[in-house]
Amino acid sequence: MHTILRCAWAGVLSLAMAFDSHAQDYVLTEQGDTINRVDSKGLRQGPWILHVDPLRGQPGYEEEGMFRDGKKEGPWRRFTLQGDLLAFENYKRGFRDGKQTYFTKMGELLREESWKAVDPAHPYDTIEVPDLDNPMVSYTKVVKLESDEVRHGTWTYYNPLTGAVMQRETFVSGQKLRMPDGQTVRSQPMDTITQADVPPAKAKAKPKAVEDWEKKNAGKKRVTLRDGRTGG
Repeated sequence: MHTILRCAWAGVLSLAMAFDSHAQDYVLTEQGDTINRVDSKGLRQGPWILHVDPLRGQPGYEEEGMFRDGKKEGPWRRFTLQGDLLAFENYKRGFRDGKQTYFTKMGELLREESWKAVDPAHPYDTIEVPDLDNPMVSYTKVVKLESDEVRHGTWTYYNPLTGAVMQRETFVSGQKLRMPDGQTVRSQPMDTITQADVPPAKAKAKPKAVEDWEKKNAGKKRVTLRDGRTGG
């Protein structure tokens, strides 16, 4: 399926010239169509193909979509350099807006995100927040949107091996809705979680024999404990 999606662009990618805004303001496909166009103000316009080479261990990728006045607009697709689909994204004024879908390199569904592009002229939003403890009750709240794009809607994470839903969370204009039991779920995407995000393991209870030995030797000097390691 992913190969089919790319076939229409195969000729474009094979013949596209390296773009230099100082030398030219567009690239021609083998059909004579114009892509990677820059207007007289130096702003990207119309259909573009972006190529990113691998760097510092990060894989490269290619993106294709439309620019309007130098900003991404509408649907965009991202592929590996081998042509496998990685993402469907949607943009408004250069920021993510609406549903975004991401896949593994093998094509399995990884997660679905929902975003809202913020109008810089109107950074405040009045939202209606449902009370999850009582579905018959809701309240309004005025919030200031602090960034140009905010999480808005339902985010769903999938097990790429089975396709089963692993986790869901819901946002309203960047505000995460709490769960019915008062708990909140992790908002960080699973594929960006690092060891620092993992709670430290609880200390294991000491065996009773060790506790008795420590009580017996409490206050004594130069007491050496053996913990099973070699040496000392």
